[in-house]
Amino acid sequence: MNLKKLLLVASLSAGLFTQAHAERVKLDTVVATVNDGVILQSEVDQIINRVKEQAEQQGTELPSDRTLRLQAIDKLIEQSLMLQLGERMGMQISDAQLDQTIANIAQDQGGTIADLRRSVEASGESFQAYREEIRKEITTNQVRRANVDRRIYISPQEVTNLQKILSEQTGNSEEYDIGHILIKIPTKASPEEIEDARERADNVIKFLNEGKEFKRIAIASSSGSKALDGGQLGWMGINEMPTLFAEAIKGAKKDDIVGPLRSGAGFHILKVQDIRGREVVETVEVRSRHILIKPSIILSEEKARSMLAGFVKDLRAGEADFAALAKEHSEDPGSALKGGEYDWTDPTTYVPAFRDNLLALEKNEISEPFRSTFGWHIVQLLDKRVADKTEQAKLNRAHRLLFNRKFKEESFKWIKEMRDQAHIEIMETE
Repeated sequence: MNLKKLLLVASLSAGLFTQAHAERVKLDTVVATVNDGVILQSEVDQIINRVKEQAEQQGTELPSDRTLRLQAIDKLIEQSLMLQLGERMGMQISDAQLDQTIANIAQDQGGTIADLRRSVEASGESFQAYREEIRKEITTNQVRRANVDRRIYISPQEVTNLQKILSEQTGNSEEYDIGHILIKIPTKASPEEIEDARERADNVIKFLNEGKEFKRIAIASSSGSKALDGGQLGWMGINEMPTLFAEAIKGAKKDDIVGPLRSGAGFHILKVQDIRGREVVETVEVRSRHILIKPSIILSEEKARSMLAGFVKDLRAGEADFAALAKEHSEDPGSALKGGEYDWTDPTTYVPAFRDNLLALEKNEISEPFRSTFGWHIVQLLDKRVADKTEQAKLNRAHRLLFNRKFKEESFKWIKEMRDQAHIEIMETE
């Protein structure tokens, strides 16, 4: 009797296992193919679940699961194309690099890796799966950067010209927090398809003007790359935006709805979510001089330190001249002939040991001997000042704006080229 019961339990257990396994297989079906790769239903569900969880935390209402599914598949297609390219490029993300990135994420959230792990697992997700998602994210970012960067050239004249324009503009320090919705137009669209897209864009603007939540409308309607993020493009200056956006945004106020703007991709709708300005850029600079002695087979570490300690004693007693000692003994070819002197410099550009010892000094004070990666030093702080780096910052900003604009434009073109050349098939759903 006991044996029969045992066999019955085993039989029922096996049946339940087979049924559960069949349900998992049924659930984890192929929803799209990308060249030789596949996108699984479980991957789509994972993205949808994350979006839903985030929406619940933020109190955002979401569109239908079908809409979310299409957005998730589109994102996974793009990711798959870049991961395939990364594999062909031989790109690999080491565990050490991955661990450092995860540690930075945890730190940004104000906790430790253990805290992050507990948070991930509390959401019902495997931490190992989370790690691999981060690895994919790093890979796609590096693939994008490697392939798009080389398509970008910025001449010094472009930077100078933009910097002049920025200086002449009133309110040139303004930056805008932009929300974006794209109503896509198919390639080689018919007049009817274009008109249909236009009507949908007008309806989106109508909903937004009626006070509907922008993020929800973006998730439901946008075909832009940031759709699942609620269409959030983040902070940008006028000259950092695509030209089409920049011309339309000029003079706009907070909460303004701009569009629809027609481009080759479709109709764009923008919302100015916030506006902010910039402040004057100031940097602490120091002027200093030093003597470097490099230990060698002939000169031991202790001998090098002792030699510099003797220099310090003589200098403090007024029995030696710093410049003369530097010219005779310093092994820093860049400063020895100038009496060991460095011109005005941002101290953060120095190696940590040199920077920290230098910044700990009062004006004209000479340090005790200390070791850096280059050898043994003594350093004297000659002067310190707060420098106005606004003009240099403007040039740096002009270059960054040009780069960001060209990167966005070239990135869009590059992704489109990859998709056009790829074999992509999305399976029909019931």
